[in-house]
Amino acid sequence: MRIFAIGDLHFGFAVHKPMDIFGKNWENHAEKTIENWKACIQPGDVVLVPGDISWAMRMEQAAADLDIINQLPGHKILLPGNHEYWWKSVSKLSAQYPDMDFLKNNSIRLCTNADIFVCGTRGWTCPNHLEFSAEDCKIYEREQVRLRLSLDEAMRKGAKEILVMMHFPPVNERHEKSAFTEILSQYPVRLVVYGHLHGESNHRLALQGTFEGIAYHLTASDYLNFTPKHICDI
Repeated sequence: MRIFAIGDLHFGFAVHKPMDIFGKNWENHAEKTIENWKACIQPGDVVLVPGDISWAMRMEQAAADLDIINQLPGHKILLPGNHEYWWKSVSKLSAQYPDMDFLKNNSIRLCTNADIFVCGTRGWTCPNHLEFSAEDCKIYEREQVRLRLSLDEAMRKGAKEILVMMHFPPVNERHEKSAFTEILSQYPVRLVVYGHLHGESNHRLALQGTFEGIAYHLTASDYLNFTPKHICDI
């Protein structure tokens, strides 16, 4: 089984939200993403989508984007980002899209005959960031709880290996240890995929490669040239 990842799809088929204000590479980005996805993903593959899936504000708008994602090849596992205002209930999303998995305060077993799970949470800005506020601290602490909820559920189900999805990077721009990296180090986490960082100046600040024994991958769509990245095989 091949595992791919691509975050920050920023689809908006039911809302008008042009992305080319962020650079010419974003022109027709949704169409490019779909074309590239179809070219590299096979039905037996798994695609991790770590947040900022749709610009929609309401579920009826998001459905236009989720319908398209649902029809793309591969088994999709979706995580909410900081723009998922339409995301209200995992149970309702799962009922509407039974062929996709939705990750929030839960864990996903990758296949029935393996003890490999996908866990995660949205995450948030980490301390020592230039703009870290008291409100950021509250959200940062809440996201730690949500990460543990996901990881602990996987362990109760017998997880031997865990792949983690986050939307925000789990460290600040100086790659200092955070509560997120401390939590991850306490579980059998193999790798972490995340997004959120856009533009070359932010891409240069990304944590990439091995950090304290865990592999980290920036999978924001513009960083990947709107093409799902092959992360690993299981």
